[in-house]
Amino acid sequence: MSPILRLDQVSKAFGAIKVADSLSYELAAGEALGVIGPNGAGKTSMFNLITGTMAADSGRLFLGSEDITTLSAPRRCRSGIARSFQVPQPFGGMTVFENALVAATQGADMALGEAEEHCLDILEQTQLMAKANVPAGKLTLLERKRLELTRALCARPRVLLLDEIAGGLTEAECGALVETIQSVHASGMAIIWIEHVVHALLSVVERLIVIDFGRKIADGEPRAIMTSSQVQEIYLGIGANA
Repeated sequence: MSPILRLDQVSKAFGAIKVADSLSYELAAGEALGVIGPNGAGKTSMFNLITGTMAADSGRLFLGSEDITTLSAPRRCRSGIARSFQVPQPFGGMTVFENALVAATQGADMALGEAEEHCLDILEQTQLMAKANVPAGKLTLLERKRLELTRALCARPRVLLLDEIAGGLTEAECGALVETIQSVHASGMAIIWIEHVVHALLSVVERLIVIDFGRKIADGEPRAIMTSSQVQEIYLGIGANA
């Protein structure tokens, strides 16, 4: 079976700074892939390259069999790529439901009636139905994180990109959000999740890659990756001989 997403030697640099250095990997349909790396490693830049908000200097990107390398960000979204952001920035004066509706009608190009029904289903899945008529600006941090997830899912993605969605939450809040992400993944959604809260990541993903200076340095079974001396030295700051 062909991968749902493929990066082929994708590179991007700003002067001497490489945010993606011949980055290549595949994401299988229904797979949950975790991404870790030190701050400034190029993780969020990778998401920008996948979504089209940043153009690659070289290399190619594929969604299924379609070459999306030159597609605009709106086209990529409507083709099936949606993301959350590290810092939630909902339309604060609009209700939770209205925020979701914008994502469905604009991100997935759905007709209003279909979009309304779809959004209600997603709000139920992300446990925000009780907040549907609450202005987004009045939500707690956990609820705003749930709304980020909701808006991404309302765009009806084939690939869901999560960027440090667990950051800033308490342990209990993180656990509650992880349960929701597990249910999303169990529905068959393909996910790439960047996260510094590693225990949350390991409770969902089946595979882990490590990025440093824009280059993939490890790729494999999550717990095997985390015990690698190279990963511990680069990511955790533990000396190889410690």
